[in-house]
Amino acid sequence: MTGDRLRDIVDIRVNDPQAIARAAASRAGPTSVVGDNGRAMIIAADHPARGALRSGDRPMAMANRADLLDRLCVALARPGVTGVLGTADILDDLLLLGALDGLTVIGSMNRGGLAGATFELDDRFTAYDAAALRAAGFDGGKMLLRIDYDDDRTASTLAGCTRAVNELNAARLVAMVEPFIAHRGGSGVENDLTPEAMVRAVSIASGIGNASAYTWLKVPVVEQMERVVAASSLPTLLLGGEVAADPETTYARWAAALEIPTVKGLVVGRSLLYPADDDVVTAVDTAARLL
Repeated sequence: MTGDRLRDIVDIRVNDPQAIARAAASRAGPTSVVGDNGRAMIIAADHPARGALRSGDRPMAMANRADLLDRLCVALARPGVTGVLGTADILDDLLLLGALDGLTVIGSMNRGGLAGATFELDDRFTAYDAAALRAAGFDGGKMLLRIDYDDDRTASTLAGCTRAVNELNAARLVAMVEPFIAHRGGSGVENDLTPEAMVRAVSIASGIGNASAYTWLKVPVVEQMERVVAASSLPTLLLGGEVAADPETTYARWAAALEIPTVKGLVVGRSLLYPADDDVVTAVDTAARLL
């Protein structure tokens, strides 16, 4: 991403903002959520909108938008990558860069639970809604569903996610639900990644809404993954999570989980966009080979 190209994006936003809508209307969409191999590989980049800029040992890794866009364009152009997940600011930039043709585009919906805030578990819908996703010609919406049995704000998050699932299913768009059992610990909100907690989270997430035809799950790779995904008949994508100290071990865990029939692919962000050696191409290609 050169300085000139970034200035071009800003100039378009100032002088011709309708160019974004025209780019969305002319985008060549995908034929399916999954690729020719029946698997999806989606690059996630919705972290900045929640103030979550850290990647590995770099606390402000995602703070430079030009650098993030450059990494995204590199990743999205690699063979095997089928889609992208982001908020409107990022997806609009990618539209202007012509980087979304043929890809599944999933808009991130609830980013209000800001990382580290006292209200972090109040995961309000502050980004896309179903109507905007449909108007843009995108393919689905993703929502975070963190469930804390000791925090009554969970009830409003459940209600918000239910409305989103209903609206997305009615619009025949993918409703991608990312569920966790969570609690507030000494370092802030912590997700319970035990198999029992993930089974409970998957069970709850599968049952929200008045339809499920277009509902997918996005879950982390934990111990006893067979038990976790056995809790639902919904298509499941694996959450990549943080940058690993030992990427080879992480890839091996992904590969094992991908053998489960209901697991249909990966949704990975920081692990591939900000690998420890900054080699985005190798990281993305290695993950794609797992599929």
